[in-house]
Amino acid sequence: MAPVQYFSKILKADTVVIEQFENFTKQTWRNRCRIVAANGVQDLTIPVQKGRNRKILIKDIRLSYETNWQHQHWQSIISAYNSSPFFEYYVDEFAPFFDKKYDFLMDLNQDLLEIILEQLEIYPEIKMTDDFIPVTAEANSDYRFAFSPKSQNQLPDPAFSPVEYTQVFSDKRSFEPNLSILDLLFNTGPDTYDYLEKSITE
Repeated sequence: MAPVQYFSKILKADTVVIEQFENFTKQTWRNRCRIVAANGVQDLTIPVQKGRNRKILIKDIRLSYETNWQHQHWQSIISAYNSSPFFEYYVDEFAPFFDKKYDFLMDLNQDLLEIILEQLEIYPEIKMTDDFIPVTAEANSDYRFAFSPKSQNQLPDPAFSPVEYTQVFSDKRSFEPNLSILDLLFNTGPDTYDYLEKSITE
């Protein structure tokens, strides 16, 4: 459930190629999302199994169920967005993901991406890589390392300027930009596409 910026790129793409042969790295959006709750910004991080070999391909990363993270994450989402204008409209689409047990992180992410794009009515062709695609200086549409939960690691993006919208706790705290797409969906509903489009500056 990647940030708004991620979906602003997909909005302009006819084809999206997802890398599945990169090595998994910690502290990326690949196994987390960011929402805003009553007490502020909150990261929901999916625990993964840790192998002896630190270099594990993203397609081979297995989910860990040592803790009941699915229940915890869903309760956090309910607490944060139950009073949002469009939570009831989308709740039945997302609730099943917090009951179903996935073996692999990649499978969960792909299914979530599919349902989110369906809600946004964005239908690019989605492809998976057959082998690792090297990063080159000419790759101006390569976003594998463009998005990071750590602001200091976030690459500059002149093509993206998040448009402000009313969030659940707007009466108590200032606007939090570029949260999970869930935040935009639950708060703006059918207007989510328009907000995405307005956030694209190039």
